[in-house]
Amino acid sequence: MKNFLMLLFVGVLSFAVQAQEKTAKIEFKQQVIDYGEIAKGSDGVRVFEFTNTGDIPLVISDVRSSCGCTIPKKPEAPIAPGATGQIEVKYDTNRVGPIRKTVTVQSNADTPTVAVKIKGKVLASTSK
Repeated sequence: MKNFLMLLFVGVLSFAVQAQEKTAKIEFKQQVIDYGEIAKGSDGVRVFEFTNTGDIPLVISDVRSSCGCTIPKKPEAPIAPGATGQIEVKYDTNRVGPIRKTVTVQSNADTPTVAVKIKGKVLASTSK
């Protein structure tokens, strides 16, 4: 009986270890998007592309920006292993001046919180 219980315990333990090895992993194509110098009122939409390099579906649970002038949009469906996804970021280009914003991505990946950034400068329109 002792041997049976020991064997059962080892079996459950090895199963639990195997289950923990499978994770989702998020790998961004680039972690900083540089708008460069853009004119006031320009298209402020940019896209962060990423790949799930893990073994299980990647679920993006939340995407937040450091400012109300930046609106991120997360994928609604899980991203399968090996598949790519996108996080769309829209910056309000009616605000003149430097762009330095952080977008925080939360998911079920092995690194659950990742920060990506946008930068650049919105130039005032010159009308003469």
